Amino acid sequence: MSSRLVWNGYGKAAVRLVKVDRGAARHGLHDLTVEVQLQGEFGPTHTDGDNAQVLPTDTMKNTVYALARRGPVDPPEEFGERLGRHFLGACPAAHRAMIALSVHRWDRLSAAGAPEEHAFARGSAERRLATVTVEGTRAEVEAGLEGLGLLKTSGSAFTGFLRDGYTTLKETDDRILATDVEARWKYARPPRDYGMAWSAVRTALIETFARHESASVQHTLYAMGEAALANCAEIGEIRLVLPNRHHLLVDLTPFGLENPNEIFVASGEPYGKIEAVIGRPQHP
Repeated sequence: MSSRLVWNGYGKAAVRLVKVDRGAARHGLHDLTVEVQLQGEFGPTHTDGDNAQVLPTDTMKNTVYALARRGPVDPPEEFGERLGRHFLGACPAAHRAMIALSVHRWDRLSAAGAPEEHAFARGSAERRLATVTVEGTRAEVEAGLEGLGLLKTSGSAFTGFLRDGYTTLKETDDRILATDVEARWKYARPPRDYGMAWSAVRTALIETFARHESASVQHTLYAMGEAALANCAEIGEIRLVLPNRHHLLVDLTPFGLENPNEIFVASGEPYGKIEAVIGRPQHP
């Protein structure tokens, strides 16, 4: 044989699931995208075309819907663990199940100052994330968020940077800082309440972004990570990705106008991409 199978995994991606909780007069709405991946002893299906150990991906899709009917889908971390443990039991050749869940946002409508019981408006592009990896009796949970759009019109500077022959960027001590936050964190131990833990991290990220006197995107990113660790004792480290959504000051001098930091053009591409992992101090 001139080749060998180094690694393999398979599953079902982009399983769209909407569940309505109708147990009370005020309905709950849960909108998720689920991805299932199994890893294990599936070599024969690749090398010999033997599918005897392969659980069909269509079965995975059906299982997502059936388990959603049989139990809660919120918090997504617990739903993901239920799915992972089910698949390991249903597919003996699998030794690891990875379940990735993305929660799409819907906001409850209000009318005449009161919340509607079963009407919603599509929320922002922000999504809550959860990835659960089940192997044997152990479950590892990673939570996160993406698409959290944040912007502030002051309190952000960028000066004293390295220059070379190709540098044209001007220094500024007051600029627009805009980003779409992506954050992921692993729990060193399970929190008592996944929803409260997720909200605590999100609150820390937002409040720090708003209040931090930023010398750079890196400076603010690190402060946000520190605040998240301080606000949620169960996480050991957090990975943050902050694209710098540039807002460029428009030159109005050809029209005889000044521009006192008021008129900008939002530039989509190219953009700066700043990322880092912030962890707790290591003790000797």
